[in-house]
Amino acid sequence: MLKVESLRVSYGKIEALKGVSLEVLAGELVALVGSNGAGKSTLMWTLAGVLRPMAGGVTFNGSPLPPNPSRVARMGMALVPERRRLFPELTVRENLLMGAFTRPRDEAPGTIEEVLQIFPPLSDKMDTLAGSLSGGEQQMVAIGRAIMSSPSLMLLDEPTLGLSPLMVDRVMDAILEVNRRGVSVLLVEQNAELALEISQRAYVLEGGSVVLEGPSRQVASNPAVRRAYLGDGVGIPSD
Repeated sequence: MLKVESLRVSYGKIEALKGVSLEVLAGELVALVGSNGAGKSTLMWTLAGVLRPMAGGVTFNGSPLPPNPSRVARMGMALVPERRRLFPELTVRENLLMGAFTRPRDEAPGTIEEVLQIFPPLSDKMDTLAGSLSGGEQQMVAIGRAIMSSPSLMLLDEPTLGLSPLMVDRVMDAILEVNRRGVSVLLVEQNAELALEISQRAYVLEGGSVVLEGPSRQVASNPAVRRAYLGDGVGIPSD
């Protein structure tokens, strides 16, 4: 499925990713946790083809990943970016259809029905402007837009950011449902406890490097992780 090897990405002289390696297997839900500035979003934008790496490689289903968002989407990868990035002046329906640009037009209605099965509250919002929705409803549309491309791998960047506890539960249930339907998921989430609870495997990113990886339950029980993300602490040592 997805294999990242020794990936290095810089913003000018600042190295954001320092040789990151990870993988997501077919059907997996993998969590990526870390503090602000750890490089999580940089990794997601690189995987989506927006940022070009300095070194290292990424393969997706055995093929090198091009630094081109449209080509990445056509290969079967969809990014749900942090803070949703919808088109506020377009309706919910129009935002969803924007996600189907890689597919034949006649397939879109059936996929919209799939989105509405996962997010029933959107059924009576289809002609509503996306900018007028609540944060939780906008997140539903953002995930729905990604579903419209019929991806085999979904990248989710902080999907619960700024949401109420009730909406957090609803969004996480939807992510689990997407995964149950056969879509692999790479989940970036600051709520480490929640991410480790729903995922099968996890990576911890600190200062642009992977400092810990393994089955999610094992990662969650690591004393350094518990201090840094599930209790009191400031970070995880890299040695």
